[in-house]
Formats: sequence, structure tokens, C-alpha cells
Amino acid sequence: MKKLLFVLALCMQALYASAQIYPVRAELTDKNSFTMILIPDPQSYTKFDANQPLFELQTAWIANSIPSLNIKAALCTGDLVEQNEIRIPDGVNGNQTSNEQWKAASRAFERLDGKLPYVLCTGNHDYGYEKSENRLTHFPDYFPSERNSCWRNTLVEVGLDSKGIPTLENAAYQFETDTWGKILVLSLEFAPRDEAIEWAKKVIEKEKYANHKVILLTHSFLDYKGERFIKEDYKVTPANYAEAIWQKLVYPSKNICLVVCGHECNITDNEHNVSFRTDKNKDGKNIPQMMFNAQTADGQWFGNGGDCWLRIMEFMPNGKTIKIKTFSPLFALSPSSADKAWRTASYDQFDIVIE
Repeated sequence: MKKLLFVLALCMQALYASAQIYPVRAELTDKNSFTMILIPDPQSYTKFDANQPLFELQTAWIANSIPSLNIKAALCTGDLVEQNEIRIPDGVNGNQTSNEQWKAASRAFERLDGKLPYVLCTGNHDYGYEKSENRLTHFPDYFPSERNSCWRNTLVEVGLDSKGIPTLENAAYQFETDTWGKILVLSLEFAPRDEAIEWAKKVIEKEKYANHKVILLTHSFLDYKGERFIKEDYKVTPANYAEAIWQKLVYPSKNICLVVCGHECNITDNEHNVSFRTDKNKDGKNIPQMMFNAQTADGQWFGNGGDCWLRIMEFMPNGKTIKIKTFSPLFALSPSSADKAWRTASYDQFDIVIE
């Protein structure tokens, strides 16, 4: 008996030696669940050098939590950088050149390369010079399809960019699960062109994806009131905004079951940086739409980037319920801040039911 206890003690020591001990640990509600982790717009982490380690903290926490939370993927809502193409930062809205910002975003996701598939969509700040004056972007330079070995088993479709080149600006990723069947995560470029929407329609209408549950990940869709954008003030053209995406792609679709976005940002309380709504599609099914952003969570546009807030999306074994929880690995690191690691208001902790 003593020998058995000694062996168990050694095993526990080995376990703790390989995993950091957080005062607060996120756990599954049901051991048969799996999760996807939602990373909101990281632009304010990358635009300041002092904030960049916080972005890496998020992805490092995700990498460390893959076994315990049975993580299938990480999803990022776009705006990986503050400015896509600048040489001289103003020191106020960032002290990093665009090249330094893209390198920081790339470095953060290196934590997941070879460990976990991640799905990125492009935001308005990822195009043009500062924010979508045109379709110029360095996204494909830093995130080519060969980059993450995990994509070899999940990346199933790639669309063309505005120059006719296949890039991950428009892409689809397949995940096979025991309880939810096959899930297709479709990533769509910011303010997508008609060609991008047509590509997305053709993908999800393919017979081999007919029974997939499709999650649409796009940067801009809902504002903080839960209303879809009709038009936004960007020079990029041609472009479709949220209501057009709904009418042309989501509403007529038979298998898009969830829309996820970021983008909306207000220097106010957390409630005004998140939103949720449901609408019936052409077949009368309720389609949940969720917006989550956190870049001004500390109450400042030029702050720390978002207090490391993430959303844990737990896919319950019943195949229809997703439990949403909002968590910060930054606050969870220390006993002095552990009581702030969860946001538990009704708009930050709720269930999504997929019909």
C-alpha cells in the first residue's frame, strides 16, 4: 500500500512539474464536452511593445489547456494589427511599426503551431494602410496555409483574395467530433466582396458538407446593441457589410448555425462591448449571432489591450448546447487577482442552443 501511495505521489509531482498551477483553473462542465476558445480583436496588444506579452499569455494559456479543456480549435475575430502598412508609429496609437505588429501577432500564434488548429479572420485594420483604405494586407505573408501542421488535417477549402490568389482570408476548416458530428468553421474576409460570399455559398452547399454544422467567423457583424451593420465608413470597395452578409449568405443557408464576430469597441463597461441576438433563417431555424470584443476592457483606447479576456465555448455532449464563459488567464495567474478571473454577468455567461 505504501509503495502504491509513493508511486501516486511521484505521478502527481510529475504532473505538477509539467503544468503551471493557476489559483483559478477553467474546467469542463461535463467531462464529455469539448471546447473552442474565442480570442477577441488583439490589435491593441500588438500595437504597443509592452502589451505584446499579454497576447502571448493568451495563446500560451490556450496551449497549456488543450488536454484539460479538450480544446478542438481557437478562433480569432480579426484586427490582428492596428495598422497594416505604416513605417512611423505616432507613439500614441501604438509605438510599433506595422512589420513589428505583424511579427508580434505571428509570434503569439507560434504558441499554437503544431499543437492546435486556429482559425483567423481578417479585420478592417488588417487591410490598407491604417484601416481598410484598400485590400492590401500582409496577412498571407505571416499566415500561409503551410504554417501550422495542424491545418493539414483540418483545412479543407481556401478561397481567392482580391488579386485572385488563394489565401486564408477566406477558408474553411473541418472538425470531426463524437457528440456534434462534423463542424465546419468558415472564415470570411472583412467586408467581403461578392466573390468571397459566392465562394462561401458554394462551399457550404457542397454535398460533402450538407450535414455539417457551419460556424461563420467574420470580423464585423453586430454592434453593441445587437444590430447588424448596414454600412460602415471605410473606403475599401467593393464590400458587403453585415446585413448584406446575412441576406446573401446566412439567411438562405441550410447549415450555418452560428455567427461569431468581434470589431465593435466602446470605451465604457463590458456590456457595451458584447452582444447577442437570434433571427430565423429561410427555413425558420433560429440562428444565434454573437459579438465579443475586449480591447478596451480596462477602460482605455490606449490601455493594455483587453485584460486578456477570452471566451470559452463549451460544446455540451447533447449536440445542441454551447456554454459560453468569459475568462482571463491574466487575472487567473495570481491569488491577488484570482477573484476577477471570471466575468459572470448574464451577457458574459450564457447558453447558446443550436436548432
